Amino acid sequence: MSERGTRSRPTAARPTITTRTEPDTGADGPAGTARRPVRIANCSGFYGDRLSAAREMVEDGPIDVLTGDYLAELTMSILWKARRKDPAAGYARTFVTQLEQVMGSCLDRGIRVVSNAGGLNPAGLAERLHESARRLGLAPRIAYITGDDVLAKVEHGPRTVTANAYLGGWGIAEALAEDADIVICPRVTDASLVVGPAAWWHGWGREEHDRLAGAIVAGHVIECGPQATGGNYPFLGELPTLQRPGRTADFALPDPRRPGFPIAEVAADGSSVITKHRGTGGLVSIGTVTAQLLYEIAGPAYANPDAVARFDTIRLGGAGPDRVRIRGVRGLPPPPTLKVAVNELGGYRNTMTLVLTGLDIETKAAHAEHMLFAALGGRDRFAEVDVRLIRYDRPDAPTNEQATAHLRITVKDPDPTKVGRAFSGAVVELALAGYPGFHTTTPPTAETAYGVYRAAWIPAGEVEHTVVLPDGGTRVIAPPEHTAPLAPPACRPPDPPPRPHLHTRRAPLGLVVGARSGDKGGDANLGLWARDDAGFAWLRGHLTVDRLRELLPEAADLPIERYVLANLRALNFVITGLLGEGVASSTRPDPQAKGLAEYVRSRHTDIPTTLLEG
Repeated sequence: MSERGTRSRPTAARPTITTRTEPDTGADGPAGTARRPVRIANCSGFYGDRLSAAREMVEDGPIDVLTGDYLAELTMSILWKARRKDPAAGYARTFVTQLEQVMGSCLDRGIRVVSNAGGLNPAGLAERLHESARRLGLAPRIAYITGDDVLAKVEHGPRTVTANAYLGGWGIAEALAEDADIVICPRVTDASLVVGPAAWWHGWGREEHDRLAGAIVAGHVIECGPQATGGNYPFLGELPTLQRPGRTADFALPDPRRPGFPIAEVAADGSSVITKHRGTGGLVSIGTVTAQLLYEIAGPAYANPDAVARFDTIRLGGAGPDRVRIRGVRGLPPPPTLKVAVNELGGYRNTMTLVLTGLDIETKAAHAEHMLFAALGGRDRFAEVDVRLIRYDRPDAPTNEQATAHLRITVKDPDPTKVGRAFSGAVVELALAGYPGFHTTTPPTAETAYGVYRAAWIPAGEVEHTVVLPDGGTRVIAPPEHTAPLAPPACRPPDPPPRPHLHTRRAPLGLVVGARSGDKGGDANLGLWARDDAGFAWLRGHLTVDRLRELLPEAADLPIERYVLANLRALNFVITGLLGEGVASSTRPDPQAKGLAEYVRSRHTDIPTTLLEG
């Protein structure tokens, strides 16, 4: 290993961005020939994820590229608030700490680093990393990308604070081709963090849409970190177990180690293997990969700036322990427009939760609500009021806690004085004058500002996607030459009628079906999959939109789209408006729909006994 502070070159020449002109050789070689798969590791699924993950990914096994995803939709608002207080801020500060832990090792081993931690200030993060490197006695070549800020180019109102286009992976590929050790990105698509390195490594051309689509799928799988390696996985019994000493097998529990972060080994043809470092916790299986494939998607056509990946063409297969192969992905030209994440100031909000105990829960709740708003001057005094009675209570409960329910009251208004202490103080003033047993879960709280997310679109040609190279020079990434409007889902024949089952039993849906849910602005997605063909045949015929409305009453009047992904034995539902105006504004206790899938799995429906006994 070279001396710390120097840059050790990989043994194989790094490829340039060219279209393949020579036959595949299946070995490392110069640009234009096939190389071994590139090992792209992820160390972050959101701003605030496991701080030690970068060090784990670098130290626990061989990788070629270290990536990290930090930019959820809500994060852009958080970074804007930080930059408003300090113009030098606006990036993910935790990334600096993570990279300080591994920068020397990455330089020594030739590991390239690509991350969207730049957020709203990629230049600022690049400078901060230069400072860290100088302090550590290192000299990495750092590039960063700009051009995503399109606030001046899209229609917006006076309360709009950010508008950032989702950029593709070709700026990343260009920076790596210019020998950057670290590439700092702003708002690129999550999958671009894999597309760019894969295109650079294999020398793909911009028209190789099938290969690019394969990398998009791999990027989508690893973007949320350990969600692909057993995290948030519904079938806990499939996870590796840890036998407690002296206990019988009935007491085996899932291995308590946190799942390792995922790695995508992307091959020259765009296929990939999803895996993790040997000896780390968690599991990589067709089930865990399927779960992540269904996370936060809509229809089968998954649009990115560089290609459209057809999720209905994905084929999964085992490739060994903790290894799942993804192949067969077909790609289409990208759409002519780029999606834009627009964040606006929504106003101010406050929430107080009242605890109700024992008898007459609904009467107590109505009494408290009536008294509170009478004291505040009426509900109409606020721009928005949301009152939810959340029942945890049981009749004749064996413990005090099991006899309680919560009355959750949220108020919103453009005027912070209305929803601040004036509101929360009025709640507490009911303590000795309200219903019997009154208490709250928190003391009086101040108001908080909230944002509203919406999506917009801008022609790709109006966005100046620019790479600032390590030597200070700049290079503009041209928009794609060939695009195609995203076609609506093709008309498909109706589902075959469900096979009649003579014997069914009312039971929780989750006994036979896995699910994963997430948010996209104010909409929620709900993906469900079966583990075998018989289960999918039943799921496809049984779980119609109307039946989902029965299982999810709060969506009874909302638009719902249903998509069939037979190749994954899966259905995906998009429920429009379930989350209001997005996570920062939503008044649901689960504003990102993280628990939606598990709620639907808990709902009882008529299931064939053959599936329950299988």
